Order: sequence, then C-alpha cells, then structure tokens
Amino acid sequence: MQIAQALQQAQQQLSHYETAKLDTEVILSHCIGCNRTHLYAYPEEKLSASCYEEFLGYIQLRKDGHPVAHLVGYREFWSLEFKVTKDTLIPRPETECLVEQALTKISSTEAIHILDLGTGTGAIAIALATERPLAIITATDITEAVLAIAKENAESHQAEINFIQADWLNFSENKHYNIIVSNPPYIDRFDPCLAQGDVRFEPESALIAKNNGLADLNNIIALAKNFLVKNGWLILEHGFQQGQAVRAFFQHNHYQQIKTFSDYAGHERITLGQNP
Repeated sequence: MQIAQALQQAQQQLSHYETAKLDTEVILSHCIGCNRTHLYAYPEEKLSASCYEEFLGYIQLRKDGHPVAHLVGYREFWSLEFKVTKDTLIPRPETECLVEQALTKISSTEAIHILDLGTGTGAIAIALATERPLAIITATDITEAVLAIAKENAESHQAEINFIQADWLNFSENKHYNIIVSNPPYIDRFDPCLAQGDVRFEPESALIAKNNGLADLNNIIALAKNFLVKNGWLILEHGFQQGQAVRAFFQHNHYQQIKTFSDYAGHERITLGQNP
C-alpha cells in the first residue's frame, strides 16, 4: 500500500469529519515517524505491513470519535508541538487568539511578570515564553498530573516557567503581575456540545463551569485585581456567546479599557481589561 493510496482510503472513512485530510495526514506521519511534508514529497512510497496495520487501527479509533491528539500523543499550537494526555485539555486554534492579544501588551524589551491560570499543557505560557524570552512567567494548575505534562512541554521547548499547583489564584506567592491570562472552563454542564466531537474524551474539570459556564470567569475577574499591578491587564478566553456577560463582569469590577476580540471564525472569544 502506497502513502497516497492509504491516505485516500482513510479520508473516505473519515469523510464525516471536516478535518479528515489533516487527521489522516497527522496519523500517518506519526505511524511512519516523519513530518507531513514527507507525505507530499513521496506519495508513492510503500508502507510496511506493520505500519499500515497500525495506521488502520488509529483510523478506526478516530472514526469512533477519539481525538487525533490522544492517538498520536501531541497537538500543534503556535507552530509548537505539545504533548497531551487524557488529563489535559487539547490546545485549540482559537486559544492562539489569546496569545496574539497578550503579545500586544507584553514588551519585548522588559522583564515583565506574567501569570497563566489553569495552564493545562502549558501551551499559552510556553507560546508567550518563546515570543517574549525576557518575560518572567508563572503558570498554575490544580492537578499534579497536568502540571507534570506542562513541565515536560516547557523542558522540550526550553521555556523557563515557574509552575505552581494551585486552584486559580489561591496560592501564597507574594507577587503582582503585569499580565494575567487564562483559558478557564466556560461550558455549561448541559451544553449539547459536550456530547459531540473531541470534548467527549477530555477532562470535564477543564471544560465545565457552574452558573451557565460563567463561574470561573467571574471568579478570576473578581480576584485578579488583587494580583495585578496598576495598569496591568487581565486577558481571558470565553465561550462565543459569553462576551456580553464577561464584559459586564469586567465593568462590575471596575476594569478599564475593556474590549472583546473575535476568533478566526468571527466569534467573540477573547476579552481583556486593564486594572485601574
């Protein structure tokens, strides 16, 4: 079986996925041990019997709904490769919009302090570290197993980050930050999306929040002021229908310069505010 033939057959099996082409290429690259460019360069290369059998097994799992990131053990984010497990939220493209907005507030010539709450795989903190190497970055997560993955990812990208096991802002480090960023849980427990797609296989603790998905967002907005320097920024990711509510939380807590930005699909996704 040639590479091109294997990909074509697998894409037909996964035709109900919008990402069928990308999914099959990522999986086959993993099985061969190459990058995706190799697949385009050598479409007539023959697969070994064991490689093809492994590929078919992964395709069946993907057909059953398992996330590609869990099958291959990593996900690309900000052009970086991040190890993921079933304990971690899979980094998503819309979260790159949070990184983009944070970078507009972070000087490339100053050693400012940044805090990433609920870091998960460490994707946000590590992306910021690669772009702003002078920044002093702290990242928290409540789960020890998740922090272990974040630390491993930081080491693989040579990112110097201080990791703390903590429930949001409940930790004893006596420091104020110029920037606080977070992609907290923001899905309501009864949201039908929880029964669809990759989220079925991801940890509920990283997805679901009380109060219609707004509880953690509200909590962070209320408490972050005590951890921000004067004129410091809080930057949050939220659900595409939560922009108005999140802006109201910022206003209630007297933040200034409140603004919401859309993700790549045009949905309200990132809201920020400045500590007066």
